[in-house]
Amino acid sequence: MEIADRRVATLHFKLSDAEGRQITSTQGRKPLTYIHGTGSIARGLENALAGKQAGDQFEVTVPPEEGFGKHYPELVQTIPRAQFAGEQVPAVGGKLVAQTARGPLDVVVTSVDDEAIGVDGNHPLAGKPFKASVEVLEVRLATPEELQFGIG
Repeated sequence: MEIADRRVATLHFKLSDAEGRQITSTQGRKPLTYIHGTGSIARGLENALAGKQAGDQFEVTVPPEEGFGKHYPELVQTIPRAQFAGEQVPAVGGKLVAQTARGPLDVVVTSVDDEAIGVDGNHPLAGKPFKASVEVLEVRLATPEELQFGIG
């Protein structure tokens, strides 16, 4: 059975940046299971998976516009440290939830000094291509419950 809309695909993958450094991988862990055609994974990867079958292995380079989107400079900000009076400030690489006009936004702490805390609300791969090495393990029809509620 081929991967197509409304089908469940289970796969192992490894994501690498443009320099070949591994970003994440499912190898040695639970594989990814998703419903194809729902936009739950990066569009470029989903497009590359269409038509693949169990046992297929391939690599694809996904451009930013089909991956994690463009980098928005306005999501990189410096916050006065005084706003954290009495609160523990996370270390560089830690995460915070910032309140924005559009609601909460997960941000990563990029710098900390005595005066300010730098944060970035962009996905770490925003504006960058990535390479995916993929092995398709299983393809099956989605159940009515999965189509209604997703894979949980």
